[in-house]
Amino acid sequence: MRIRADVRDGLTDVRMQVPHPMESGQRKDDKGAIIPAHFITRLEVRHGERVVFSAEFGPSVSANPFLRFRFKGAAAGDRLVASWVDSRGETRSDEAQVAGAAA
Repeated sequence: MRIRADVRDGLTDVRMQVPHPMESGQRKDDKGAIIPAHFITRLEVRHGERVVFSAEFGPSVSANPFLRFRFKGAAAGDRLVASWVDSRGETRSDEAQVAGAAA
């Protein structure tokens, strides 16, 4: 995952690109066979032990979703951990460091 987090005036702005095919199970391949469903079902972002963002996804979310959210309570140098689980039980976790505001 590509994660960018910047804090300014006590508010942390997080932008994430989540690489995943997000197949709905409704499309067909070139031979007419159904492409099996394969999509993220749950995504969570933590700042320390605190969950600052969580979402439940379904098959209607596009491939490689982009997410943006804000929260209070982080400082420059803090770590965020983003984790997801998908419809096949696969998981992924990534970390990012909160940056200070750009001048």
